[in-house]
Amino acid sequence: MPMSDWFKARDAKRYTAADPSGRQPEITDGAWEKCPGCKHVLYAGDLERTDGVCPHCGHHFELEAGERIALLADEGTFAEIDAGLRSGDPLEFTSGKAYAGQYAAAVEKTGMNEAFVAGRCRIEGVPVVLGVMDFRFIGASMGSVVGEKIARAFEAALADGCAVVLVTASGGARMQEGMLSLMQMAKTSAAAERLARAGLPYVAVLANPTYGGVTASFATLADVIVAEPGAMVGFAGPRLVEQTIKQGLPKGFQTAESLVEHGMVDAVVPRAELRDTLALLLGYLAPKGGAS
Repeated sequence: MPMSDWFKARDAKRYTAADPSGRQPEITDGAWEKCPGCKHVLYAGDLERTDGVCPHCGHHFELEAGERIALLADEGTFAEIDAGLRSGDPLEFTSGKAYAGQYAAAVEKTGMNEAFVAGRCRIEGVPVVLGVMDFRFIGASMGSVVGEKIARAFEAALADGCAVVLVTASGGARMQEGMLSLMQMAKTSAAAERLARAGLPYVAVLANPTYGGVTASFATLADVIVAEPGAMVGFAGPRLVEQTIKQGLPKGFQTAESLVEHGMVDAVVPRAELRDTLALLLGYLAPKGGAS
């Protein structure tokens, strides 16, 4: 489903309207969410009003690609690029479940063709190419098409002479595509380098979780790297690291807050401040008079 269709459907209600007869309305699936941070049970409508941030503890819930775009892009400016690209199954991979079946289920669940969506838009009037990852789609793993779309996002910005803003949330490389998946680390890194050589800015927003080949490639090559509060960012997960080094890890290991202290991330930015922060950064970094 193109993002234009998502925007048309986003105002659909998650609950049944009150019956004039006074009968109790039916509570539908998805009307309530339990916060993993403070364990409060939250009404989905309240979460929508806070852009997926718990009003009690500030936990940042996962956002869909369309929600990310609606949060960041100036209204009505987002024009998707390369919407029709879809992954194949070059290895005919099967491990308990066939990859072809997993892919089809992800398409049906999300209404998307892949885990990454990119398009031209404006953020507070500044022209950018905006790309977002959607963790619902096979953990937003980076396969051949995700890598290709990311590289094309950089190329579109290079052609337009504008900035790139990418929002990451991924489990890493898509193992079902084998070496074709690992190749995307080099492809996306090279595309980011071409943008840098042209003197065009790139801002990365690391959302929870950002791991594996995504962290080890384009996600950490930006001119400015910001992260959402509590986002987990790393190459291997904490459990695997502990098993490898055979000792415990410090509190807060791999959290965005810890990464700021160690210089890997430039700032932790709450979601409510993210759009304004990006606008401020783009105002400083973006070339004047980019894409129209």
